[in-house]
Amino acid sequence: MTWENKLMRTVRCRNLQNRGTLANLLTAIADEGGVVGAIQLIKESSRAVVRDITIYADDEKQLMSILAVMEENPGTRILEVRDDVLELHRQGKIAIRSRYTIDDLYTMRRVYTPGVAEVCLKIAEDTKLARTYTAISHLVAIVTDGTAILGLGDIGPVAGMPVMEGKAMLMESLVGLSGIPILLNTTDTDEIVDTIANIAPTFAAIQLEDISAPRCFEIETRLQARLNIPVMHDDQHGTAVVTIAALTNACRQSNMDIKHAVIGQIGLGAAGLATCKMLMSHTGNSVLGADLSFDALARLEALGGKPSTLAEIMAQADIVIATTGAPGLIKPEMVQKGQIILALSNPSPEITPDAALAAGAAFAADGTSVNNVLGFPGILRGAVDAQVPYISQKMYLAAAKTIANLANGDELVPNPLDKNVHQAVARAVVEQAIQEGLCKAEFVTYIED
Repeated sequence: MTWENKLMRTVRCRNLQNRGTLANLLTAIADEGGVVGAIQLIKESSRAVVRDITIYADDEKQLMSILAVMEENPGTRILEVRDDVLELHRQGKIAIRSRYTIDDLYTMRRVYTPGVAEVCLKIAEDTKLARTYTAISHLVAIVTDGTAILGLGDIGPVAGMPVMEGKAMLMESLVGLSGIPILLNTTDTDEIVDTIANIAPTFAAIQLEDISAPRCFEIETRLQARLNIPVMHDDQHGTAVVTIAALTNACRQSNMDIKHAVIGQIGLGAAGLATCKMLMSHTGNSVLGADLSFDALARLEALGGKPSTLAEIMAQADIVIATTGAPGLIKPEMVQKGQIILALSNPSPEITPDAALAAGAAFAADGTSVNNVLGFPGILRGAVDAQVPYISQKMYLAAAKTIANLANGDELVPNPLDKNVHQAVARAVVEQAIQEGLCKAEFVTYIED
């Protein structure tokens, strides 16, 4: 299990000031398979010391065993066990705040009645002014029906709210967009399309999130046909953009020409099919695709791809990308010498990078290296700034190329928290929109620090 997927707890302990108490405690944690992180001194007296000790465990059972041996350690008493992740989410991670302080009647009358009436009338005469005088210019709907939340599956829209909040936080902190989570209490495609279309006037763009395949394809296509603002399914396009950026650098580091390589995609769900589509657009070549679903294979073939099998891809492909959600699907004996393998399923990849490299792969990476947070903020910022009616395949490719070019040295992709990266992606999207004649904004101001 990777470090990122371990359970983390902060344990507040009171240890008597006896020789060996802390050393024996740390040894007991290690003997149970636990990992000790930060240790913080909270309070000290002549008799005892209170510390916060961060511990990591593989699962709940191991965690309980670790806590038990800590409690049994002579001279130690557990005062509190905190889940810092849950604490961070308490009362939610986002909030809507006023941009102006309303502390006198003069201000209130300008932001509300009677002053607001003048603004309403101007917008009624020319609805384009809403982009200038309302928050619509930076509002993005983040919409889910909860059917494909992370790697957890269909857990419902309310359980998906923490993910939607996280997306909103990233949008705001990285590119200044205001993401508004929208939870849909329906999985009916017609109802979803109608609902989003009816609320769309509130927003400058729509981001579809964690909606299961194959429904996500139809929902995005139908919405984009009805709306004159960008509709982006992040699990498709955001993932595909960052995957191709990572693959570009993997090829560079392995001295492989992506446009002359045989590429195989294992798993043709939302991310897999979108990656195939973008790769075929980028290379001009067909992509081999494997999936257990005959419908998924038919969708690939309709796009120009070649239906294949896992065994055929592993035997023939120079580049293998896997997004199946099936841990250990790729066996070491399947790996061909010199292959590039991106096994992107989280939390457990189809094959670990170490196992792939040991089996002869020239390059291998897992999903921890390919995070779509590198894609969606800048893509949406650029699309919103340019006021495009939709995001074209060339705009997505421009974003992928920009991300790849900004990686340093042996990096697969750049730091996802580097705001300069997101600004560059937004700029690339706007410039591509201008080239395609899709930019409807009279003037575009690029985001700054």
